[in-house]
Amino acid sequence: MQILVMGGTRFVGKPLVEQLLACGHELTLFTRGRNPVPAGPRHLVGDRSDLAALELLAGERFDVIVDSSGRSLEDSRAVLERTGPPSHRFVYVSSAGVYADSELWPLDEDAPTDPASRHAGKAETETWLRQQGIPFTSFRPTYIVGPGNYNPVESWFFDRILHGRPLPLPGDGSTITQLGHVKDLAAAMARCIEVETATNRIYNCTGSKGVTFRGLVDAAARACGQDPASVDVRSFDPAGLDKKARKAFPLRLAHFLTDTTRVRRELAWEPAFDLEATLKDSYSHDYALRAPGTPDFSADEVLLSGSGAAQVAPG
Repeated sequence: MQILVMGGTRFVGKPLVEQLLACGHELTLFTRGRNPVPAGPRHLVGDRSDLAALELLAGERFDVIVDSSGRSLEDSRAVLERTGPPSHRFVYVSSAGVYADSELWPLDEDAPTDPASRHAGKAETETWLRQQGIPFTSFRPTYIVGPGNYNPVESWFFDRILHGRPLPLPGDGSTITQLGHVKDLAAAMARCIEVETATNRIYNCTGSKGVTFRGLVDAAARACGQDPASVDVRSFDPAGLDKKARKAFPLRLAHFLTDTTRVRRELAWEPAFDLEATLKDSYSHDYALRAPGTPDFSADEVLLSGSGAAQVAPG
């Protein structure tokens, strides 16, 4: 198939392009030209936020359009206004961050969404695609991690463990979160193109199991060759903080767990990486290869100094 990938040279895009090429598809990548492009795809250079640059796509026609970087309805609509709808499928990376707060876990794809979420633009895009009759498949991951992650998720834990710093955790560390490997997401995205049932479907797509914050610390320690018992975990009081914020602490301060039954059943897909393998892969194939440096731990001091911080007993 003729496939347009908006991006394709960073994080999610890299393993996805590898898989699409291996399947024999003909690719066009639209990127800002800041990263190397693999041999084979046609490469269009432009910034998608520049409407003039998007004119490079005017009149182009594709079987599949993959949009892993659009954050708002306008982002995706601007592409489709120039290319027209894809003949086969629009494949979109949304986010489980669209869901509203809940007391019922895990969240399935029919759970209510939050119009005030910072990811609301992704839910609006899904709704618009359905209303327009554009065939689409959308994926809602929780936290995507792995080699190439430019968001400080697993690296936040590695930094503190390897520098011997106190590691702040909200409350007693029992809050449950959920991580998924970037290659597993890419595999599901490539797979959906071949499955007719995936047309006009939304899928939660992440690791099969959740993990407590304390369990995540232990797994991160093992990934970088450290004894979990040696990590100095300190509790801070999350009261008064936005529980969906990802600033001083890199994860939501509330449970964040989704049901992946639909994607596993309909795409015959299973994650190749469990949590331990995910973190080990990210550490050995990314973090351990980075140039040494001293991270900024000043936000930790604010968390721990203002909350009556206490040590958390090993889990």
